[in-house]
Amino acid sequence: MKIRYFLGGAALALTSALAIAQDAPESLLPKMFQDPQPSATRTPASRPSPRTAPSPRTTPSPRSTPAAAPAAAASSAPRAVSTPMVQSLPTDTSPDDLAGLPLDVAAPQSALVRIPSLEELERMTSDDFETILSSRLVTDMPPQARRDPGMTGLLDESEGGMRADSLSGESAGLIRLAMEANRGNLVSRWGHILLRRALASRLQPPTGMNAGDFVALRVALLLRMGEVEAARAVLQQLDIADYTPATASLVVDLYARNADFTGLCPILATQGSLRDDPAWNISRTICQAFRGNSAAAITRLDRDLSRGTMPKMDLLLAQKYAGAAGKSRRAVTIEWSEVPNLSPWRYGLALGVGLEPPAKLVADAGPEFAYITALAPMASLTRRASAADLAAANGVLSNSALVDLYSQIYADSDTSGEWQDRAESLRDAYTLEDAKERLSAMQTLWKGATGQALYGRQILTAAAAARVTPTSDLADNAADLIAAMLAAGYDANAQRWASVVKNGSQGWALIMLASPGRTGALDTGALDTFISDDESANKRKSALLVAGLAGLQRIANGDAGRYSGDMALKLDSATRWTRAIDDAAARGDAAGVALLAGFGMQGDGWVRMTPRYLFHIVSALRQVGLEAEARMIAAEAVARV
Repeated sequence: MKIRYFLGGAALALTSALAIAQDAPESLLPKMFQDPQPSATRTPASRPSPRTAPSPRTTPSPRSTPAAAPAAAASSAPRAVSTPMVQSLPTDTSPDDLAGLPLDVAAPQSALVRIPSLEELERMTSDDFETILSSRLVTDMPPQARRDPGMTGLLDESEGGMRADSLSGESAGLIRLAMEANRGNLVSRWGHILLRRALASRLQPPTGMNAGDFVALRVALLLRMGEVEAARAVLQQLDIADYTPATASLVVDLYARNADFTGLCPILATQGSLRDDPAWNISRTICQAFRGNSAAAITRLDRDLSRGTMPKMDLLLAQKYAGAAGKSRRAVTIEWSEVPNLSPWRYGLALGVGLEPPAKLVADAGPEFAYITALAPMASLTRRASAADLAAANGVLSNSALVDLYSQIYADSDTSGEWQDRAESLRDAYTLEDAKERLSAMQTLWKGATGQALYGRQILTAAAAARVTPTSDLADNAADLIAAMLAAGYDANAQRWASVVKNGSQGWALIMLASPGRTGALDTGALDTFISDDESANKRKSALLVAGLAGLQRIANGDAGRYSGDMALKLDSATRWTRAIDDAAARGDAAGVALLAGFGMQGDGWVRMTPRYLFHIVSALRQVGLEAEARMIAAEAVARV
């Protein structure tokens, strides 16, 4: 049993499914809200939010079938390997040769030279066993089982990802800067979705950048964006043997944000020497408890508590988490009144043991904790719903994820009050027969919400809005319905309202930007009407509309130059950033354009976006074949200003 446990633990690997793209049309009616099929569907060009679309099945790369092991030869020549090796292994000794060698856990780089025998395992103390698990076994993975660290990612090009060699012509320094200097807070929901797609793609690192460090940069940015599940899934595509110090520096934070400290155990077992700090060592103790030695783990945590290895609250939560692993459970009292602030470590441990810190403490900790809450299945439905608007508005949750959440609330008899009322209003928005009554239900959800909360509610009702048949009776509400549709990418449904909206109106502007397959320049008379009627501060809405239309080439170049001059938009002026994204677009580098676009869209709101930057982002995306994303970003800018 012990030897089987050891080998099983050494081979442990965790996976996480992440849905990124969907091309097939889908029903607009939630499964739990039974009603006839909708009259319109999402077009393939409108990519849904990555979180809840059906997950593309990843096809593993072909591996050669190992031939039967030949008999041991007397010669000491290395054995031939029939498959390409991603990472070379020692070739001067065979597994058979290792049988007579001593067990050396103090070898350089903590490498084991052979698997210990059953008798040796039986004689080991718990400390010896911990040392074995933290050591690296040079024969633990055959070459054909290893993955290429230079192709780490979730999405292949055939599955909607970026081209693998997209960054081959980019400067490693520029790509590093675009990721390191990105704080993860983007003004655009669709820009967030695009950046997530690029970071999750199977990409080769730019020339001159270490593959492991490239993965670490991508994972770190995903974490700053609040994409904790995507970050974990990307990192788990990299073999633990290929972890670098840069990778190790973020794994504790990553698994803490996923409330999954046991996910660290395979890393600590094989690459335990990468770090030596309190959080790393306490995580090792937690893993010891989950491997069956909970008594020793609790004792070690008691010793750490007396020594003040970490703050008291951090160690108490670690004790509670470790105590859940076995029979050595004890009562651990958590006094949140003594906690001045939250950290991912504290929040992850709390969620992992079923605790919910005070709502105010979570709210004061910042938006990143709202994203963690919205994605955490162990959090209560009302806590998740409270965080859902912000998470959706920033691209972390999709329309489908929001509707699924409210469907659970609707079906939960223990949830009442405002949350049950909202769930019932959402159901009415889908199932009532009269279109005006469905619109009224949507307006109930929109009422009183502003800013990101309002945009989150528009995303929540996007599919319901897409089911409304365009009629002149609803013309006055067309702009709100179209904005809700486009929040989730229902561009074909929005286009049906073209004959209903008035030229020069808000609804007209959104359709001109978002409609798929539109070619040729539009009538500038309607654009002049829009500009004349624009009541936004400094006519920012008109400025972003002109920039978006120019980037999509939906107004003539001469007209774009004239509007730019009249409105002082500076569309034709250049900066170092505009030259970089324009050069990437000229090379056809979709991944580089996405990374640079994400860098240029940082900010707390669309007030931070200049028309010049929007023009270059939209234009570059269109040039590299990402027109759907370009249209959605341009329409979002006008809808949200």
